[in-house]
Amino acid sequence: MRNRKLTWTFLFILLVASTAYVFRAPLSLWAAQRVIVQRMSSHPLKDLPDGLHIAVCGAGSPMPDEQRGGPCTLVIAGQQLFVFDTGNTSARNINKMGFNAGLIDGIFLTHFHSDHIDGLGELLLQRWVSNSNAQPVPVHGPEGVQTVVNGFMQAYSLDRGYRVTHHGDTVLPGSGFGALAKTFALQDDKATLVFQNADTQILAFSVSHAPIHPAVGYKIIYKDRSVVISGDTTPSAHVQREARGADVLVHEAMSMELMKLLQAGAQAAQRHKLAQLMKDITNYHTSPVQAAEIAQQAQVPYLLLHHIAPPLPLPGLVDVFLKGTSDVFKGTLQVAQDGDVLSLPAGQKVILKSHRF
Repeated sequence: MRNRKLTWTFLFILLVASTAYVFRAPLSLWAAQRVIVQRMSSHPLKDLPDGLHIAVCGAGSPMPDEQRGGPCTLVIAGQQLFVFDTGNTSARNINKMGFNAGLIDGIFLTHFHSDHIDGLGELLLQRWVSNSNAQPVPVHGPEGVQTVVNGFMQAYSLDRGYRVTHHGDTVLPGSGFGALAKTFALQDDKATLVFQNADTQILAFSVSHAPIHPAVGYKIIYKDRSVVISGDTTPSAHVQREARGADVLVHEAMSMELMKLLQAGAQAAQRHKLAQLMKDITNYHTSPVQAAEIAQQAQVPYLLLHHIAPPLPLPGLVDVFLKGTSDVFKGTLQVAQDGDVLSLPAGQKVILKSHRF
C-alpha cells in the first residue's frame, strides 16, 4: 500500500513538472508581467522609515570584483536621493536595489579618479530618461567638476539628439538632459556647507589623497542622524574630526598585506611596471586597521569599510583583510558589498542592516 502511494505521488509530481515544462513560456510570461507591474508600481522611498539610509551601489575599486562595482553610495535623507561617486555599476545597482534613478536630487563627487566617475554618463542618462525629468541634475564637486560634467555632456550630446527626436520633447524634454555642475571651495580648518534645506545638510571637507587634489569627503546630516563618507584618503585628521558624533563612518580600506601578494605575483610574472604600480597604490590609501583606529578615536558606533581593495573572492581573505581591526575598534564593523543597506530611523539610535539584491 505504501509503495503504491509513493508511486502515485511520483507520477503526480512528474505530471506537474511535465505540464510546467510544456507551458513554461506562457507561465514565464505571466510571471514576468506580474513582476513588471509590481516593480513599476513600487514606492521604495515611502516604505522606508523617516530617517537616513545608506545603500551601497558600489563597494569596490578599479580591480575586477564579482561582489563589488566601482565606488558609489546612495544616501536617502527622508524622501531625497543623493549619490556620492558614480562608479561603473552605479545606475545598474541603484535600479537592482529597487530605487528609481529618475528621482535623484543631487550627485556629489569626491574626486576625479576614473573609477569614481566612469558611471556618471549612464547615471545621468537614466536619471533623465526614467522619469522624463525637465531639469538636469546638480553634480557637486570641488574645482574640476565643471570639466568632468562638460566632458560627459559632450560625449552624450549625439545620444540626446537621437532620443528627443525619437520620443519627442513632450515625452522626453531636452531641457532635462545631463547635469548642472556646481563647484564649491574648500576650507582647511572646517567643512564647507554645500547643500542645505529644512532637514538636511551636506558638508564637504578636504582629505589627503596626494597627488590628487582636490579630494574631499562628505558629511550628511538629516534631522538627528548623520553619516560621514571618507572618499579616497590616507588616514586623515579631517575625517576623524567630521566623524566625531556621527552614527556611521563609511571609510575606504585597502589591505596592504594582500596588495603585497599582488606585487609579488607581478614580479614573478616579470611584469615589473605593474608591480611598481601596485606598490604606488598603497601610499595614498588607508588600511582597515587605520580606518578602525579613526572610527574608535572618533567614537563612531558603526564602521562600514568601503572601496575594498584588493578583491576578496575567497571567504578566508575577509579574515586576512580584517586582521587586527577588532583590537582597536569596539563598535560594529562591516565590509561592504553591493546591495548592502543601513537604515538610521530619525529620533532613534538604532542602525538596521539589510540587503536589497
